Amino acid sequence: MKDNWALLALLALFLLATAGPSGVLAWSENRQLLDQHNQEITKLVAERDNLRNRVALLNPNKTDPDFAGELLKKDLNVVHPDDVVMMLK
Repeated sequence: MKDNWALLALLALFLLATAGPSGVLAWSENRQLLDQHNQEITKLVAERDNLRNRVALLNPNKTDPDFAGELLKKDLNVVHPDDVVMMLK
């Protein structure tokens, strides 16, 4: 009778080690999730760096004139009389 309980306990431990939430079978799924999260982090870091650069260009003490002109033209539809506008599809 004791041998049966020990065998059942070993079987339960084996099942948890292979099919449990942190078992061998869950490793590949966890690895895929980790890879997806790392890709998302890479995208977000690039986006953050881009935004950080744009903020630096809009520094009130030293604004980049090209970037300010680009924003004026894009957001407010303001153009200089000498500007040539090309419509693209």
